[in-house]
Amino acid sequence: MIKLSNVSKQYPKRGFALKDVTFQLGKGEFAFLTGHSGSGKSTTMRLIHMVDRPTAGEVRVSGYSSDKVTERDLWKVRRRVGYVFQDFRLLPGRTAYENVAFALEVTGTPPKAIKPKAQRLLSQVGLSTKAGAFVNELSGGEQQRVAIARALVNDPFVLLADEPTGNLDERATRGIMELFWDIQAKGMAVLMATHDLELIRQYPRTRVLELDHGKLVYDSRSPDDGVSRPDPPGPPPPESTGQEGGSSATQGGL
Repeated sequence: MIKLSNVSKQYPKRGFALKDVTFQLGKGEFAFLTGHSGSGKSTTMRLIHMVDRPTAGEVRVSGYSSDKVTERDLWKVRRRVGYVFQDFRLLPGRTAYENVAFALEVTGTPPKAIKPKAQRLLSQVGLSTKAGAFVNELSGGEQQRVAIARALVNDPFVLLADEPTGNLDERATRGIMELFWDIQAKGMAVLMATHDLELIRQYPRTRVLELDHGKLVYDSRSPDDGVSRPDPPGPPPPESTGQEGGSSATQGGL
């Protein structure tokens, strides 16, 4: 589904944002991507979304290679990868329904199919009763749910979430995590970038990928044969205490 092979990314003035990063994420797998600010989390997400190309190494997403995909075919990759941002990036002055409908329209959904699909997506994220509410009338958690519905318009194989709970309170965060687990249970791979170590500790069975100064320094699921295996079916139960053992991230080392 997602495979990074010896990936490095260097920017002219900033130097290396990533250095020789290798990991893969399989179908229906959920993983946290964590690390300090500036560790390379957002760069990793951008490379998977193919907004950027690696300086060295290869990124493969659902059969598409960063080495071979042309600019003309990038839209095919983007349709397979949904993206959820921390700051929601919704259209102001429009309703929840209009935000989702607009995303469907610009991606070429037949006009007759827009309304039922937008309604279905809003129902999927628990906002069927708020379809007609304007963005500024929604809570932060509700706005993030609209953003998730919008990210699902193309029925992607992979969902990238870049600090999706960073602006939310504890209750809204819990609701968004439950929604992500519902999405993962349907077979979609989810990669969630977060620096919230307490959130990570609540899901000790979940895979953790930790970056430090552009290097992958820890992978909680790193079998000898190199094969990435999905999490057990269903969401792992949240826990209030940290897990025993694990990375520096899960022990508060960051």
